[in-house]
Amino acid sequence: MRYPQGGGLTPERQVFRERIRLEAAARFAAGESNAEVAKDLRVSVRSVQRRRRAWLGVGTEGLRSAGPVSQPRLSEALFAVPEQELAKGPVAHRWPDQPWTPTRIRTLIGRRFHKSLTLSAIARMLHRRGFSHQVPARRAVERDEEAVAGWVKETWPQVEGPWRRSTPGCASRTKPDSR
Repeated sequence: MRYPQGGGLTPERQVFRERIRLEAAARFAAGESNAEVAKDLRVSVRSVQRRRRAWLGVGTEGLRSAGPVSQPRLSEALFAVPEQELAKGPVAHRWPDQPWTPTRIRTLIGRRFHKSLTLSAIARMLHRRGFSHQVPARRAVERDEEAVAGWVKETWPQVEGPWRRSTPGCASRTKPDSR
């Protein structure tokens, strides 16, 4: 089974599936039909046919798990290098403003390690290592607090509209007519 967002089976699930395949190999040796094996193991007949062909060609070893599909793209030791580069800030890497974005981090990793990572993989990798979204530490210099306070008091109530209150005379609270 393939997962479109780079996911995969957990190690526990891989062991479970390998155990199912090895049980199927024992049933193949006992001479059971594909339909019987599929029904008992709760898998598709097509899958059993594919596993039987592998078992006939290579034997039981052909049904063993090959391990994880892929290793992490950047190991813990290798991640120390981009972490140091991230600490220097984007301006040190010739970007004109301060925020680090996943696209900039992908470019940095590509330049440094010649590896291409998806933006979601970069976001997951950073989150696992304790990084979070950047939030500006200060407000903009141009911000006028008096104008903001006036807008909140005068304009916002008009935009928001009146609150609907539930009162005893409200239609949802009246007794049904006894006609």
